[in-house]
Amino acid sequence: MIQSMKREELIYQALRLPSSALPYFVNRQLTTLFPDKALIECESGYFNVSSYAEDRQCTIANQRIEENELLTDWEEPEAEERDLTAKGHLNTYAYNAWSKITWREETLLVLTLHWEGSCTMVRHWILADTEQIVDQFVTSVCSWNAEIRGEILVFDDGEWQKDERLFKAIKSATFDNLILQDTLKQEIQTDLVQFFAARDMYRHYNIPWKRGILFLGTPGNGKTHTIKALINTLNRSCLYVKSFKAQYRTDDKNISDVFRKARTAAPCLLVLEDLDALLTDENRSFFLNELDGFASNIGIVILATTNHPERLDPAILDRPSRFDRKYLFTLPALPERVAYITLWNTSLQPSMRLSEQAITEIARLTNEFSFAYLKELFLSSLMKWMTAEKRQMETIMFEQVALLQSQMASSLG
Repeated sequence: MIQSMKREELIYQALRLPSSALPYFVNRQLTTLFPDKALIECESGYFNVSSYAEDRQCTIANQRIEENELLTDWEEPEAEERDLTAKGHLNTYAYNAWSKITWREETLLVLTLHWEGSCTMVRHWILADTEQIVDQFVTSVCSWNAEIRGEILVFDDGEWQKDERLFKAIKSATFDNLILQDTLKQEIQTDLVQFFAARDMYRHYNIPWKRGILFLGTPGNGKTHTIKALINTLNRSCLYVKSFKAQYRTDDKNISDVFRKARTAAPCLLVLEDLDALLTDENRSFFLNELDGFASNIGIVILATTNHPERLDPAILDRPSRFDRKYLFTLPALPERVAYITLWNTSLQPSMRLSEQAITEIARLTNEFSFAYLKELFLSSLMKWMTAEKRQMETIMFEQVALLQSQMASSLG
């Protein structure tokens, strides 16, 4: 009973302390309260017991102690789940609380605390009968959360997060629904497929098995769609970097973490969209040093994109050993516009479809349109058609072509 009362008081007393003193205080108290238990203090972001338990790797029982703070959030259902019975999901997790964990017939206690210092701090204290049990449990939880299983790992604000929704969205992008100029689509596919199949050949000739590919070109001409289609086709782990910036971490530290994670996930794809925006005068040198790590970057394909190649340092743009191949994505020529419009046209209801003559004429009129503008042409025409009574889709589309041309002209000043 005395121990139980002290456990109840521990959270309250700890959170009243300065952030610099809190971890030491908790360690001392736990050592006194549980002299026969092994203790580990863990601050790794990979120690996510809730996700581990959701996969039935362990079970969690939040301890009913007066001072516990349990948070509940609500997750809305996915689009395909939305029906009369879909009401979303409630998730409850320990914020400042004790949890009882059952894992491989072992019982562990976990104390989790959040507090504000220079940033929001999260720390876990894990107690078990032996050091071996604690070590194995922490290793198992962190290793499981570090694995990439049907998700994309996204780096943002100095942390890795799994983005299952992004992964699902990417699944809709394939090479079948991608139109590119000439043989560009096949060249890119062949390049990457052959690279991942050639590991033994690279080793035989003592060539570092790594690849750097840069997609260049104006916005809206298929760079992002191509990356998504590659992720689907290659079936490799994918790491996606949104930013090297973080509030409480340096760019160099974040760049180091990105490349270290890529090396542990290899063979993998490391996606750096809008590379010119990711790099600054302050972090460029450190980035190049990580990029040039020949032996340590084995099995990594860096897929970078830029809408503004003129903003990239020549040391990145013009040195072949860093980005071995550059692919240029330009505005679609007439054959690509015809192919793209035809592909969209087949997805329409028969009563809405364009004639061959209309397809040819619209393709001719959209000479300055990117693929993104061609997509907007169809979407805006569909929305217009749904509210227009007894008007032909062809008539609406010709009107929308003129409207978008006017918008493009005004945006150019």
